[in-house]
Amino acid sequence: MSISDHILQHIENGNMEQVTTGIRELLSSNNDEEKYNLAQQLFSLGFLQEAQQLYKHLLEQYPDDGELHILLAETFIDMDQEEEAIFYLDSVSEEDANYPRALLLLADLYQMQGLLEVSERKLLSAKSILPEEPVIDFALAEFYASEARYSDAVNYYEELLKKGINNIGDANIYSRLAEVLSSAGKFEDALQYYEKAMDDHIDINTLFGYGFTAYQAGFYKKAIVLFNQLKEMDPEYHSLYLYLGRSYEHEEEIEKALETVKQGIAFDEYNKELFHFGAKIALKLGQEDVAEEFFKKALDLDQGYIEAALTYNKLLLHQERYEEVVELTANMENEGDVDPQLYWDMAIAYQHIEEFSEALKYYELAYNDLKHNQQFLSEYGYFLIEEGKRDQAIAIFKDLLAKEPTNEEWISLLERLEFIE
Repeated sequence: MSISDHILQHIENGNMEQVTTGIRELLSSNNDEEKYNLAQQLFSLGFLQEAQQLYKHLLEQYPDDGELHILLAETFIDMDQEEEAIFYLDSVSEEDANYPRALLLLADLYQMQGLLEVSERKLLSAKSILPEEPVIDFALAEFYASEARYSDAVNYYEELLKKGINNIGDANIYSRLAEVLSSAGKFEDALQYYEKAMDDHIDINTLFGYGFTAYQAGFYKKAIVLFNQLKEMDPEYHSLYLYLGRSYEHEEEIEKALETVKQGIAFDEYNKELFHFGAKIALKLGQEDVAEEFFKKALDLDQGYIEAALTYNKLLLHQERYEEVVELTANMENEGDVDPQLYWDMAIAYQHIEEFSEALKYYELAYNDLKHNQQFLSEYGYFLIEEGKRDQAIAIFKDLLAKEPTNEEWISLLERLEFIE
């Protein structure tokens, strides 16, 4: 049994002292091939420091070996020691056959550090050295896609397809191209490539992207088919339920939308958007109790969930539960981010429970953001009249008339207000 076999056996047995002793023994031997092979095995097993020890030793013997520089750099990358990795990668000679590989790794590191122009230059340098290398085309496509430079990404993905290359490693090029086109808003073009990706290999993430893109393109029936196919493959794929429900809503299959929400909640009880959507669907079906339960659960998950609070307030106002509107809106105020519509809701609620000074306060808070909303201005103006604030009411109704000069109700009202001394 070789020294490296003994070392691997000690690793399996958890005897790290013997591992250290074995590596020391191997380092003192002349068998560099065994050192190299063991270093690779140790790296794959996650024993990075031990692999480093062997690679550094070999690098002392072969300082111009570009592959050793790269292998040592990869151990530092896995240990999140980026600067050390960059040092060894920069040490690879331009004449070395491994130089393009070093450039690709450097590009990744510089992109992680936010040095995007440097990263791009490294990739383009690699491309200039090996212009026909698919891995470099793929790296460029991925770089541009991650930086939302979609047209550049599309060019490189299409170049790969022209070369007859549909896959790089585990990545399907049709799927990648479809994702980029979808992100660029070219939904119908994306759907064609999703179709090809699915013909090539059915993958749940690709299937979700296909369904989501169909949804974005407005092909709701197609989206329903695709999301249901995904649900059959993996019912715990949480993201599908919201968009399947919305697709049913667009097709006016409201009961199926609500059933979809309930199925989704069974797998994902912490999805506030799903609860909020379910509440709105329940309201469409006249199921106010169900809607209220969903609203409360959404707000339990996120007490500052403005969208849910706004819709819930509409239900509470409809049911004339004004004190609860005040309580809910006060809770949202405490969260520190209040939509002006909530101030309007608060004004209406205080008006109905006859706390008029508080109602005025919230009308005034809402005014700057809602002064272009005619319904708000009308309600505010009538409230000011009831409170005897004639001059302020006149200003409000003049503003309304400027927006709608032929409104006879407001013309008559202004005439009466201005007639009163």
